Amino acid sequence: MIYDPSRANPLSGNPLKKRDDLATAVIDLFEPLLPYFSEGGARVRLGAAGAIFDRAAADLEGFARPLWGIVPLAAGGGHFPHWDLYRRGLANGTNPAHPEYWGALADRNQRLVELAAVGFALALVPEHIWEPLADNEKTTVSAYLVAARNLEFIDNNWKFFRVLIDLGLERVGVAFDHIKTVAYLDELEALDLGDGWYRDGPVRRVDHYIPFAMHFYGLIYAVLARGDEARKDRFRDRARTFAGDIRHWFGPDGAALAFGRSQTYRFAAGGFWGALAFAGVEALPWAEIKGYYMRHIRWWSAMPIADRDGVLSIGYGYPNLLMSESYNSPGSPYWALKFFLPLALPHDHPFWVAEEAPQPEFSAPVALKPSGMVAMHTPGNVVVLSSGQQHDKMRGANEKYSKFAYSTRYAFNIEADDRNFAAASFDGMLGLSDDGVHFRMRETLEEALIAGDRLYSRWRPWQDVSIETWLIPANPWHIRIHRISTPRALSTIEGGFAIERADFNADLSEQAEGRAVWYGQTDVSAIVDLSSSPRAGHAMSPIPNTNLIHAKTLLPQLRGELGPGIAVLVTAAMALPSRENWAEALGIPPPRPDIDELERHSRETGVRVPAFDLLS
Repeated sequence: MIYDPSRANPLSGNPLKKRDDLATAVIDLFEPLLPYFSEGGARVRLGAAGAIFDRAAADLEGFARPLWGIVPLAAGGGHFPHWDLYRRGLANGTNPAHPEYWGALADRNQRLVELAAVGFALALVPEHIWEPLADNEKTTVSAYLVAARNLEFIDNNWKFFRVLIDLGLERVGVAFDHIKTVAYLDELEALDLGDGWYRDGPVRRVDHYIPFAMHFYGLIYAVLARGDEARKDRFRDRARTFAGDIRHWFGPDGAALAFGRSQTYRFAAGGFWGALAFAGVEALPWAEIKGYYMRHIRWWSAMPIADRDGVLSIGYGYPNLLMSESYNSPGSPYWALKFFLPLALPHDHPFWVAEEAPQPEFSAPVALKPSGMVAMHTPGNVVVLSSGQQHDKMRGANEKYSKFAYSTRYAFNIEADDRNFAAASFDGMLGLSDDGVHFRMRETLEEALIAGDRLYSRWRPWQDVSIETWLIPANPWHIRIHRISTPRALSTIEGGFAIERADFNADLSEQAEGRAVWYGQTDVSAIVDLSSSPRAGHAMSPIPNTNLIHAKTLLPQLRGELGPGIAVLVTAAMALPSRENWAEALGIPPPRPDIDELERHSRETGVRVPAFDLLS
């Protein structure tokens, strides 16, 4: 027999059409974890890979994160047969005298993150996880939670974790200082960027933490908190506005935009749609919300996202540590179960009763101003052009935040070898080298502007090299213009979209002056040079396991040399499914823009990208 990794996915074979299908999915996702619970129930160790925090905190993560799906299942009347295991684990994990104690608490510690799921459980289903405990166990559990909520949390979405712990403590009648709760809520609201967007702390980036954390937790608060009606209304109103933008981060097949960190949380990205339902916020017609929600989980059901025993892997479209973060332990992926929040709603809720509606058609580019993005809906895909995001303190940050283009269908590549310029992908990116070995690409920015549906940024790969980049939608193409000022010679490589590679080298390629094309079995990807001095086209196959969705990919590139002085590179890139009319698009690449007009337009109408502008 040939091993089929997609069959190990607990979602495989589930039609995922109805509420009952999702209830089944929660149990199917949880059951592979049972062999890995410790004898006392407090610790769940799913693998040997490490994270920046200690093993006890990682084991708590494995214990707590499944609750994000289990709790809504039970709240909505579903049967979960292992509450005794969770009650035993909760009592033992919070008991300093027990061998499975989760460990001492500290400021900004990972335990504070995971205890939010416990608070959520106490708030929503105390009859299952709190009321059956003995009095001495309740004392132990409450003491641990109160000690946790009194500590300091990181200045970002973590501040919601105190709020969630407090919702649970309040529900079960444990006293605490509400002043600290209000302080964190006020500080979280101060991260509002306008138009429904937040920033996730004092940082120049907005990513999936905005929908699956900031909005997700805010909408839970809007349902479960007592009083505070004005704030709850603000949370609902922001989510209602945000829905009109974040729908452009989802493709017509249900795939979410692969962008930013924590991609291993996978279908947590669709949790925002479920949170709208949970909070009764009909931001779009229920049929559309349900369509976005259900298409998303079905997309994941066909992906090889689990190990052979059905445990979710670290990775995205397949097991892959290369794309992970230092805080990803083997239990981290189970934040994906936040997706199942609307299981807490009854069968007759309008969300569940609605028939799924397809994604609306968007023929024109859509500017997502707060994030510094422009979305283009192309056949089978959404391409998002981006300027104004950055993260300079994590592995792969350049690729996760600073590429020129991201895609729901093609995701992005992480560079695997920073000392092999010739083997680098640079998909959606311009790479530069001054020695032919090491390389730089866009990382941090000096300026980021959005002018209608056009983007501008200024950045420095080295202190003495300045690059101005304009990004222009030209559906299904997009155009990149780079004006480069350098005091020395540089080599350049610029990449298009990475598409899936077939076995046995069955794909065809074309490479010539100013052009490279891959004709794959499923997609066609092209890059064309519109510069006055065209670069050489190059059809390459990136290092395996660098793309988030496909383990093996194909990538068209343009390669060239620059001398000292000022140079202008103009690039057009596109990719389309093979079933689409790619030949027509390929035959008519977009014309070269007028850079003087483009510069004038940016300066006269451009505004600073709110996500980038920390002064706003």
